[in-house]
Amino acid sequence: MSETRVHSSFRDPSGYLFTRNGILFRQVNQSYKKAFDTLISSGLYDELVKQGSLISHKEVDTKPDNSDKAYKIIQPDLVPFISYPYEWSFSQLKDAALLTLEINKLALNKGMILKDASAYNIQFLDGKPVMIDTLSFDIYRKGNAWDGYRQFCQHFLAPLALVSFVDIRFMQMLKNYIDGIPLDLASRLLPAKTRFGLSGLSVHIHLHARVQQQFAAKQTPQTESVRLTKEALLNLLDGLAKTIQKLEWQPKGTEWGDYYSATNYSDESLRLKGEIVGAFIERVSPSTAWDLGANNGLFSREASKRGVFTVASDIDPAAVEKNYLAMRSQHEKNMLPLVVDLTNPSPAIGWANQERDSFGQRGPVDMVLALALIHHLAISNNLPLKSIAKFFASVAKWAVVEFVPKSDSQVKRLLSTRKDIFDAFTEIGFEEAFKELFEIVEKKKLSGSERTIYLLRKR
Repeated sequence: MSETRVHSSFRDPSGYLFTRNGILFRQVNQSYKKAFDTLISSGLYDELVKQGSLISHKEVDTKPDNSDKAYKIIQPDLVPFISYPYEWSFSQLKDAALLTLEINKLALNKGMILKDASAYNIQFLDGKPVMIDTLSFDIYRKGNAWDGYRQFCQHFLAPLALVSFVDIRFMQMLKNYIDGIPLDLASRLLPAKTRFGLSGLSVHIHLHARVQQQFAAKQTPQTESVRLTKEALLNLLDGLAKTIQKLEWQPKGTEWGDYYSATNYSDESLRLKGEIVGAFIERVSPSTAWDLGANNGLFSREASKRGVFTVASDIDPAAVEKNYLAMRSQHEKNMLPLVVDLTNPSPAIGWANQERDSFGQRGPVDMVLALALIHHLAISNNLPLKSIAKFFASVAKWAVVEFVPKSDSQVKRLLSTRKDIFDAFTEIGFEEAFKELFEIVEKKKLSGSERTIYLLRKR
């Protein structure tokens, strides 16, 4: 059977990803033979895989479609969900940056170097970043500069610096600039204090941007006139790492970052809600779940602790940051915190709108959790209940949905600044809207509140 190329895998002449019979493979081209053999024989591959920094693979006998170009076919281990930098929290991007630098240092010590520094080469597995592109390594040649330096500064350093010094919303610029934030733009947006002294930003952003413009004016490739010793390259990587380690962002000042401390839930209601959600999950036994509007992941953990791989998405970057930091510190598994605005989720972008999949295209999953979410979609964003039901049905077989009535203080808060035009927003209206696409398998009242939690099965 012929192969199906992965849409995002077309830029690298060294090889590409493809699927056959639903199995993911990577073709290593003849042009990459020497570098691939060096990656293996040098021990770099084994060292990176052992420490969890690189996805492992196995060589297979699968026959390639274009045997003239193919050197080897490998089958990489799978990552359960592909995410993108514009969906990450600040610390996720920071950890991905530091891993990229660490991998490059190890590569240099083994006679190799990263030929690029794309943030899209990094994914998250069990709360830790891991590189997924086996073909990103090249043989180091004495005196050569790092070809990935500019890309690293655009993909990692520029957005991290803008968030740290200006505003968390600059993370979303990565959606518009698929190859990272241009350094001249970052230089103009950063405060004047970052231009002075010997700080990393003055060199790697401001000076770097000026040098880029000078080479562009001369129409001369920058790398042709730059020669560096291996020691100088290692110093460059150390300098970048120190600069990034100093960048910080405190998750505060957003609307929902401290939701559970400001909600009308009692501790007992929170405990009971967790028990209901956990019981529904055990009844269905899903393998995968999306917790939509997960906040800090409190109820996402009802799925992840039961071995269900769970994407815990929320619109609030502070909540997602707290979730990721908690997951990292507790060495938790089976969960991926992401920043996603459900009313404007990540679109399909890149070449021919196929290089990066939309959020919905990365489904379906077995179950969606929508806890204390429906009223935000229906009242804050004027989304019809039937439209919400249709979306849930498009991405999952099962849904656990919490309905919060108008008598609840959180809904009153939403209605306090606008006219109540939501006559259909009642428990009966909710059930009527969902029954066309879902069967109500079970519903439970949440003790100590007027809220109801539903277990729904797609018809």
